[in-house]
Amino acid sequence: MKQETKIMKAVELFAGAGGLAMGVSLAGFESLAVVEWDKWACDTIRENQRRDYPLVRDWPLWNGDVRDFDWSAISECVDLVAGGPPCQPFSMGGRHKAFGDKRDMFPATVDIVRCLCPKAFIIENVKGLTRSSFSNYFQYILLQLEFPEIARRGNETWLDHLKRLQGVKTSGGGHLQGLTYHVIPTLVNAADYGVPQKRERVFLVGFRSDLGVEWSFPRPTHSLDALLVSQWITGDYWERHEIAKRNRPDIPARLEKRVARLASCLFPPGEKPWRTVRDALWDLPDPRLCTPDNFMNHHFQDGARAYPGHTGSPLDLPAKTLKAGDHGVPGGENMMVRDDGGVRYFTVRESARLQTFPDGYIFHGSWTEIMRQLGNAVPVALARIVAASVAEQLAETAIRARMLEQRRERIKA
Repeated sequence: MKQETKIMKAVELFAGAGGLAMGVSLAGFESLAVVEWDKWACDTIRENQRRDYPLVRDWPLWNGDVRDFDWSAISECVDLVAGGPPCQPFSMGGRHKAFGDKRDMFPATVDIVRCLCPKAFIIENVKGLTRSSFSNYFQYILLQLEFPEIARRGNETWLDHLKRLQGVKTSGGGHLQGLTYHVIPTLVNAADYGVPQKRERVFLVGFRSDLGVEWSFPRPTHSLDALLVSQWITGDYWERHEIAKRNRPDIPARLEKRVARLASCLFPPGEKPWRTVRDALWDLPDPRLCTPDNFMNHHFQDGARAYPGHTGSPLDLPAKTLKAGDHGVPGGENMMVRDDGGVRYFTVRESARLQTFPDGYIFHGSWTEIMRQLGNAVPVALARIVAASVAEQLAETAIRARMLEQRRERIKA
């Protein structure tokens, strides 16, 4: 008799414009709640729901603080909690206050995990979270997620709570009865997974300990070496973009030795080439020369200029990390360097491409608000890869559990 397939359920926190949540949906999860406090980001999701965009059509969106949501109202079993708590407390460009920043939502995230007891969670944040000055607080976050039922007491400082959690860990806390998780922290570069952007982020993926899951982060699929081979050894990259030899740039001096080493290798890189800005945007017309209505969110923004420390992204590498800002982004990360050496701002549609949002998904708000949404987003393609890996592991675990139960029933019979 054919068994009914169970649809896995997910809850999305700090959803923003929907990058991580879209990846979770693409991995096959059904959303029980999508929570975001920012009005403009919620307007973006609502506008796409109004347009009946398939991935977000049925999202139960809630505009508000995750701490104010009634989590006890979710009666179904939650397979996955996913979210990217605000990164400003840990961002390289922020004030670096971490636990002293009122925007730190990791405590709220742990509270929600404690309440929902999901089978797994995916939490994403900036690379700055792993810097040495935050090492104690990073360990504190990991231990809270590992032992969410060991909550902070009313008069307890976070450092005292950390010591108590460390004591539990060193005394064999992995054997505690109750809710515990196996947490796998991984620092990744989105470019290594086919995203046309050098975006380093830390993922904290956890599985409930009673499931007995052994999981590792998906292996990279793309590499810089493979891109260099395609550009400077085989020339496939330039031929694909129909760029004649006379128009090709010279090998950057800093890469000459690396290219020479690759040319002498007997075995080429096994990964696919990093995707570049040119790869991502090749079929979009110059926004200065087209009618904006023909391409959604593809409007030219004037005023871009380069100066020392403020340079754009070259066309033939993955883009710099998109940041939450527009004209004031300090490193010029929201600009491209054209073939003629000039610079211009990425349009919203181009920025969305670099974050691997589908072209049919539109963004709502002013230029500033939209660039904030995009700069804070998780690339959809990377989110899908991580969520699909978690979904596959949960499905395999459920199958093993079902087979074990059937074996026990046969033994009893």
